[in-house]
Amino acid sequence: MMEKLQSFHYALLAGFTLAVLIHAQDQSGFISIDCGLSEGSDYTDGVTGIKYTSDKNFTDAGISMNVSSEFQNIGDEAQFNNVRSFPEGKRNCYTLNPAQGKNDYIYVCLNNTNRGEPFISVLELRPLNSSLYQTQNPSTESLLLQGRYDVGSTTNKSVRYVDDIYDRIWKPLSFSGDKTLSTSITNTDTQTLNTSSFQAPISVMSTAAIPSSDDGSYTFYWNLSTDPNFLFYSYMYFAELEILDNQTREFMVHETGALPYGPYSPRYMSTFEHYQLSPQKGGIIDIKISKTENSDLPPILNAIEIYRVKDFSQSQTLQVDVNAMMHIKTTYHVKKNSWQGDPCTPEGYRWEGLNCSGGSEDNSHLRIISLNLSSSKLTGEIVPFFAELASLQYLDLSDNSLTGAVPDFLSRLASLRVLNLKGNGFTGSLPAELKKRSEDGSLTLSVDDLSSSSRKKNGFVIPLAVSVAATLSALIIGLAIFCSLKARRKHVVAKVETQLANKNDSFASKHWRFAYSDIIKITKNFTTVLGRGGFGTVYHGCIDNIDVAVKMLSPSSAQGYKEFHAEVELLMRVHHRNLTALVGYCIEGSNMGLIYEYMPKGTLEQHLSGNKNQYSLSWEERMQIALDAAQGLEYLHNGCKPPMVHRDVKPSNILLNEKLQAKIADFGLSRVFSTESSTSISTVVAGTTGYLDPECLVVSSWLTEKSDVYSFGLVLLNIITGQPVILKSCGNTHLSEWVKSRLARGDIRKIVDPRLGGNFNINSAWKAVELALASASHASSKRPTMIEVVMGLKECLAIQLGQNDYANATVINTTLLDSDIAPLAR
Repeated sequence: MMEKLQSFHYALLAGFTLAVLIHAQDQSGFISIDCGLSEGSDYTDGVTGIKYTSDKNFTDAGISMNVSSEFQNIGDEAQFNNVRSFPEGKRNCYTLNPAQGKNDYIYVCLNNTNRGEPFISVLELRPLNSSLYQTQNPSTESLLLQGRYDVGSTTNKSVRYVDDIYDRIWKPLSFSGDKTLSTSITNTDTQTLNTSSFQAPISVMSTAAIPSSDDGSYTFYWNLSTDPNFLFYSYMYFAELEILDNQTREFMVHETGALPYGPYSPRYMSTFEHYQLSPQKGGIIDIKISKTENSDLPPILNAIEIYRVKDFSQSQTLQVDVNAMMHIKTTYHVKKNSWQGDPCTPEGYRWEGLNCSGGSEDNSHLRIISLNLSSSKLTGEIVPFFAELASLQYLDLSDNSLTGAVPDFLSRLASLRVLNLKGNGFTGSLPAELKKRSEDGSLTLSVDDLSSSSRKKNGFVIPLAVSVAATLSALIIGLAIFCSLKARRKHVVAKVETQLANKNDSFASKHWRFAYSDIIKITKNFTTVLGRGGFGTVYHGCIDNIDVAVKMLSPSSAQGYKEFHAEVELLMRVHHRNLTALVGYCIEGSNMGLIYEYMPKGTLEQHLSGNKNQYSLSWEERMQIALDAAQGLEYLHNGCKPPMVHRDVKPSNILLNEKLQAKIADFGLSRVFSTESSTSISTVVAGTTGYLDPECLVVSSWLTEKSDVYSFGLVLLNIITGQPVILKSCGNTHLSEWVKSRLARGDIRKIVDPRLGGNFNINSAWKAVELALASASHASSKRPTMIEVVMGLKECLAIQLGQNDYANATVINTTLLDSDIAPLAR
C-alpha cells in the first residue's frame, strides 16, 4: 500500500489530422489509461463519461499498486486510486499507437532522476485538429501548457469533456472586485458560440469577466522564467454576453513585446479568438486589455490559454529501425529494462547493447549501427527483421540458442563489418556471399564450424580422440613462452578492435579506425602538444574541420597497454554529457592512440592555478563545473552496468569545453567496483598523491565508490579555494587541514579564492565547504554518495542563482514545468 501519495496525471494533446471533427459523445481517438488498474477492470468515469482501460497492454515494466483507502477519491476520479510504480531501471515507457496517427509510436517515458521512485496514475492522449495551436517549427517544437482558464466562471469547477470535445481542462479564474457576466444558452446561441475553429466549450464562453477599475482596463501577468529567451503563445477568447442598447464595447489587446492589436468589438453570442502566429519572447508575460476612447463599456474576457514553446529538436530513430527492433524484441521475448521508448534517444537512456549514428542540428534521423544480443537467451531462427537494420555495422548474436541455417539475408547488410554467431546451434552451410566477404576481409565473421553439425546426434556432439606427441607438446609450450609478450599485445589489440566495432560517436563510421598515416595528417605531424601524462602525449588535431585531441601511447609506458585497454573498454559502453567522448582509435604496429573530442578551455587545473592576469572563474561557473564533474562521476557509480570507479579524480582530469561545461577524462585507471555479490574490489593503490583515499591507503586496499567521493571532495576544495591539494608554502600542509584550520576561525571569506573579490553568496560558499569536507572525510562511512553530492551542489548553485534572479514581490515565481499557476491581476 502506498501512503500519502500525490498522484501524477499525464495528459497529451496530439496534433493528428482528423478527417472529421470528434463529436461530443464520440471518444474515437481517445486513449485513456488508468495506470495500475488490473487487467479486465475497464470502466466509465461517472462524471466525465470517459472510458478508462488498464495499462497492461501499454507497458511491460513497473508494478501495480493501490492508494491507501484513506487517501482514495470517492465517487469521481476513480482513476487516481491506482498507480504504477517503477522501482527498477533508469527509464520506463508507455508505448501508444493512436488510430489517427501514421502508424508511428508515441513514447511516454518516466526517467529516474534519483530523487524518488517514479510513478504515474493516469495517462491520457487526445487528438486535435492539426491546424490548431501551430508553432513556427512544428517538426521540432511542441507546446507545454502553462495555464488554461475559464475567466468569470460562476461554478468554481473545472470544465472538460463532454463540454470540451478535445477534453481540454479549463480551470476557473476570477479576481476580487471584477464583475462576472453570464447568460443562459439557447439552441441558436449554441450554434453561434461554437463556430470558432478552436471550439472553446459553450459553458466556458457563456461566462466572462469585466474589470471594475475606473480606467476600464484589464491587466494581468505571469512570471514564468528569468530566461529572456523564453518563448510563449497566448490564446484569448471573446464573446459579447450583453445586449447593448446604443452602447459600444471596443478594446485593444497589448502583449509583452508586441504591437497593440485591435480595436475589437465582440459580437453578441459569437466567439472569436485572438492569437499570434509568432511566439512572444521573455519570461514575464504581461497582457493588458484596455478600452478605446470610443468605447462606452470596459473590455470583456471569456477565456485564455498560455503555452510555453518546448524544443524537441533532438533527432529520433528512423521509424523502419524502430519497427525492426520492436519486432525483434517481441519475437525473442527480450527482457531488458532499458528496451523501452525510442531505441537511440535520449543518449543517456539508449537501449542496452545498441548504438546509433546520424542525427544533427538539421534533425536527421538516427540509425542503429551496432546491436549486441550476446547471451540474451534467444531461441529459434534468425528472423528477417535484422535485415531491415540497413545501417548495421556490428551484430553480435553469440552464446544464444539460435538454430536453423545462417540466413542469406544477412548478406544484404552492406555496411556490416563484424558478425559474431558463435555459441549457437546453426546447421547447414554458410551463405556464399557471407563466406566471400569473410575471405576478402570486408567482414569479420565468427561462427562455429557448421560441418560439425554432421557429428551431432540427439543434441550431443560425438567427441573425437586426439593424441599429441610429447615433443609437439613441448614445442607448443616453448612457442607459447617465446611469444607470450607478443600474444598479450595481440590479445589486447584484438579485444580492443572487437569492442571498438560497437562504438558510437558524432562522427561518420569511416572515422572509427584510423591508420597511423591518418594520425600524422590529423596532428600535422604531431605539431601541437596539449599535454603529457603517464600514458603518453596528447596532441591537437583536426578531422573535417573539427578539432580533436589525439592521445598517443608512449612506447616506453609500462602501464600503457593496460590503461589503453581499460580506457577503451569503459568508453565503449559509457556515454554521458559529463564524460569525454571517444571519436576514434589507431592500432598499427607499435603505434596505439585514442582520438577524443577537443576541449578548448583546457583543464580545470589550468584555470585554478593560472596567474593573476588570467581570467578567473566566477563562483557560479565554479559551482556549475563542480556539478558537471559530480554528475559524470555519479553516472559512473550508478548509471553504468557494472558500476565503475575512476580512481584518479583530480583537476587535471576534468576538461572544459568552449561553454565551460566540465567533462571527466582519463579512464586508464578505472575499474569495475561492483558485481551482484560485492561492492568493492581489492586493487593495487593507484592515483595521485593528495587525492588518494586515506582509508584505502592505511586500513586496506579495498576500493569502493567512496574513494572517488574522497578525491572529488578535494577537487571541490581546489575549486573553492584556488589552492593546490598540497600547500608547499605552508610546510606541505594538506588542503583539507588548511581549510579546517581557517574554518575554525569562522571566516568563510578567508577560505574562498581571493581572486573572486568577495563576489559570491556567503550561504552558497558555506554549503560548498561543508559538502567538500564531508566528502573528504577520512572515514568512508561518513562520506556522502555521489548522488548526495550532486544534490548538494545543485543547492549551492541554486542559492547563488537565487541572489542574481530577477526579483519582484508582486510576481509569482514558478518552475517551468508548472502548468497550474494562475496569473496575477493589477
